[in-house]
Amino acid sequence: MIIVFLEHKAGQIKKLSLEALEMAHQLASTEGISYKAMVIGNEVLSPNPGNYGAKELIRIATNEKLSSDQIASVCFNVVQSLQPKYFIAGLSTLMKGIGGQIAIKTQSSLISGVSAFRRDSGKSIFKKSVFSGKAFAELSPISDKTVLTVMANCFNSTIKSEELATENTMTFGIPSAKIQSIETRLIQGKTPLTEAAVVVSAGRGLKDPSNWGMIEELADLLGATTACSRPVADVGWRPHHEHVGQTGIAIRPNVYIAIGISGAIQHLAGVNNSRKILVINKDPEAPFFKAADYGVCGDLFEVVPKLNQAIKKLKN
Repeated sequence: MIIVFLEHKAGQIKKLSLEALEMAHQLASTEGISYKAMVIGNEVLSPNPGNYGAKELIRIATNEKLSSDQIASVCFNVVQSLQPKYFIAGLSTLMKGIGGQIAIKTQSSLISGVSAFRRDSGKSIFKKSVFSGKAFAELSPISDKTVLTVMANCFNSTIKSEELATENTMTFGIPSAKIQSIETRLIQGKTPLTEAAVVVSAGRGLKDPSNWGMIEELADLLGATTACSRPVADVGWRPHHEHVGQTGIAIRPNVYIAIGISGAIQHLAGVNNSRKILVINKDPEAPFFKAADYGVCGDLFEVVPKLNQAIKKLKN
């Protein structure tokens, strides 16, 4: 059996959790086992996990907003009670923090950042990126229980049926939180970088933060999320939550557009798993061109406005 941990925002299941459900569906079909979803909270989920193939939804009912250590305790209790072969979740900020805790407490193997899997000699082999995306490793768990976290944009979730999952409630004693949340400030209106299909990113080639308007315009036209290089975040041109790279957020969008970014190895480490990379830079020797699928060697102050105009014309 597989248990899939669903993260949600006010009942809306996060895209990364739907991708974890998709991986569970594929893995369950391959191994001939069943899979269930689990959620913490009382909110009605949208979409229903049954639409994505989960026959059962295990609900841990609570009106409290749990801290990460409390969530880890709940997940531990679910795994101990149901003894699933796999506990799967998206590789979110939360799971980066507690995935190891759950694995240690339940004496499970942990494979973090799974991007694919295959069967070989009756075993499931899981693939993940290593060495900052420069290589891949294939790992096979050695224990009878395994915690798997799923890399974003690796499993394309699809609706399987119109059936709704049967809900069953489990009750556990929830320990007191070790950390108290004083205030939460959420970024409004944009798809999180880790879930974005298209990302438009820019660097110091913009020369001044006042020039960022054309980047945001391009992102709006493409329905993309904006990102930036570390120097741009360090000088305060853009917020640090937009910083992608080895010391920032690692992303894997379908399309990554890098504008005025040289392509230092630290930046490439966070974006080189993107499916397609487009680079706009006036320096033909910019290292980013070696990693790009498509490149435009030109002045961004000429190329980007013309690109925006062309997209507007195409849309009209």
